[in-house]
Amino acid sequence: MLKKIMLVIGAVVILGLVVESLTAQPEPRGGDFGGRRGGGRGFSASPQQNPPTAVNEEEKKILSVLDEMDRNQRGGNMNVPMEDGRILRLLTEAIGAKHVVEIGTSNGYSGIWFCLALRATGGKLTTHDIDEGRAAMARENFKRAGVDNIITLVMGDAHETVKNIKEPIDVLFIDADKPGYIDYLQKLLPLVRPGGLILGHNVNMGSQMQDYIKAITTDANLETVFQGQGQDLSVTLKKRLSK
Repeated sequence: MLKKIMLVIGAVVILGLVVESLTAQPEPRGGDFGGRRGGGRGFSASPQQNPPTAVNEEEKKILSVLDEMDRNQRGGNMNVPMEDGRILRLLTEAIGAKHVVEIGTSNGYSGIWFCLALRATGGKLTTHDIDEGRAAMARENFKRAGVDNIITLVMGDAHETVKNIKEPIDVLFIDADKPGYIDYLQKLLPLVRPGGLILGHNVNMGSQMQDYIKAITTDANLETVFQGQGQDLSVTLKKRLSK
């Protein structure tokens, strides 16, 4: 048992170091990193971090679509920064996720980052949104990236539509109405498998996030770290029970 506990602790420490290495880099002089503020500048890199590289033509195509979206679709779509997208991909592939549930599709930017991992794991993405205009953009972007065959886009109020999810969740990503995070967590946490992850974006947005932050930091069944330059991404592990 001691050996297993040490392995789990080691994995958590390594995860924290990897995530920190991707998020704690200084921004390049004279501009933002990956178009974080405003119109976007495409993939760029600090001296310590290179832009993403493709292992094959399929991945090259997907990264090209993400780059174009970063340059031309960021304004008004509330996309995650590019470096956060890379973290989503890294964590999803690292745990071998088969089913990712996303609350807040927007134009599909974060969903395509997830699909970079899900292509390798043989998994799928179920993403929820209420805005048909952004969802239409997402469908087109999914098709251009060639990942539409592993995505189910569910339209409607996610507080209601998530009640229809019955199968286990490996990664839950919440990036929607901030006061609603706690409701999404309460409804979907039972479906997150032991060893699965709950990722919350923009969790540093004041009092409206306090219930959620309290829930993910005081539950003994969960382990949470905060990452990003503003600690705006929460990474929560649903612990496995010791044998």
